[in-house]
Amino acid sequence: MRIGFQHTYASLSPRFFARVPPTKVPEARVVVFNRELAAHLGLDPQMDDSTAAALFSGNEIAEDSTPIAMAYAGHQFGSFVPQLGDGRAILLGEVEDRDGVLRDIQLKGSGRTPFSRGGDGRAALGPMLREYLISEAMHTLGIPTTRSLAVVTTGEQVYRQDILPGAVLTRVAASHIRVGTFQFFAARGDQDALKELLAYVIARHYPEAATAQVPALAVLDAVTQRQAELIADWMRVGFIHGVMNTDNMALSGETIDYGPCAFMDQYDSNTVFSSIDLGGRYSYTNQPGIAQWNLARFAETLLPLIDADTSKAVELATAIIEDFVERFEGRFLEHMRRKIGLVSAEDDDADLISRLLIAMEKSKADFTLTFSGISRAAAIPGEAASLREMFQDATEIDTWLSDWRMRLSRDPQSAAERAETLRLANPEFIPRNHRVEAALQAATAGDMQPFHELLAILQRPYERHSEHEEYRLPAPPSETPYKTFCGT
Repeated sequence: MRIGFQHTYASLSPRFFARVPPTKVPEARVVVFNRELAAHLGLDPQMDDSTAAALFSGNEIAEDSTPIAMAYAGHQFGSFVPQLGDGRAILLGEVEDRDGVLRDIQLKGSGRTPFSRGGDGRAALGPMLREYLISEAMHTLGIPTTRSLAVVTTGEQVYRQDILPGAVLTRVAASHIRVGTFQFFAARGDQDALKELLAYVIARHYPEAATAQVPALAVLDAVTQRQAELIADWMRVGFIHGVMNTDNMALSGETIDYGPCAFMDQYDSNTVFSSIDLGGRYSYTNQPGIAQWNLARFAETLLPLIDADTSKAVELATAIIEDFVERFEGRFLEHMRRKIGLVSAEDDDADLISRLLIAMEKSKADFTLTFSGISRAAAIPGEAASLREMFQDATEIDTWLSDWRMRLSRDPQSAAERAETLRLANPEFIPRNHRVEAALQAATAGDMQPFHELLAILQRPYERHSEHEEYRLPAPPSETPYKTFCGT
């Protein structure tokens, strides 16, 4: 079998990776296959299940595949680990998609590699289905993300807190180069590798930087811009990544690694879901600051490539890192304006939005339902009654609604235009945490129907399909606080 793989990363110096084949599994079986994505990648969308199972489990290696595990380091919860790497993932190669973009095809959970650090190199079915579900939901929400091509069970058991069915996820990414990839070589003082890696990133992701006066600085600027946009995208839908280590920041600007991630129900700016984030380092409100911190670590690796004078290099890089705040805040404000139905800008808009968020936090109002309610109230004034029910202080929200309507009167959109602005800004359906868990528990027990039903709903997040109204709603208050786990 030939896939049409290219191997631009595997053509780099051998110190960038280890050549290692996936470990074969006893009984591969496809549980979900993204045929739409397969077609976009130029693969056969009608591939039969036995062929798909063999390919996406690693039991059969395409003739033109060159399997590798990539080297990288990273700050994990602020502590630097000089060697991490793909401990349970193997890059099969790259394919050019229908848009002419090169995409990595990677198996996750495919066995031990030289970077496994004593781990088993395997993955459990639940976490792999979680990544499939959430990454595809993020894609349909319009947020840059890695995507999921398939999940295949292995016929083996993996041992975590419990004994669980094993699985392999096939992940598709613009690339798997991370801040931690640069940190790996910077920690070793390997300037030649940093130069080679920078040239590769420029060629693959930022070709415009090649002609810049200082290419390394141009890449830092471009990555900073993409991360500002990405974090603003996360926060406009209440998404919390949960583990924003530097090895989980992709230089392509895609969301990568869906371990302890989740979506907020009631609005609380300090929300944390991850069971291991005891200090709230990666809370909802901390995400912009952590992104800026990660970018500073990236900048440190680039200093010798920015200028031979370290003081000058620091000055140039610092200016870009400090500019992250303004870039993020500007982008987030744009999103939030649209979420309340505005396309024009006035100086007091930030205050209007801030007042709404404060009122939401005081009342523990549901993030998604509040903005959905605003969409309805903009179209039909009488719909404001259901919105008011979410707030404990009716006077406070009434004052806000009055000021909001005055602001809408100064916005140039027609009623129909505003309705479309609001529809495209405010999803009706997000991966509600209790629905995700119910689908994953059923799948682990052998029933994939709840998973497929939830996936189908999340593929149309901005549409109001009333037959699935219950999927819009958060978990009942009686349920225990939601916690997520890394799954490694």
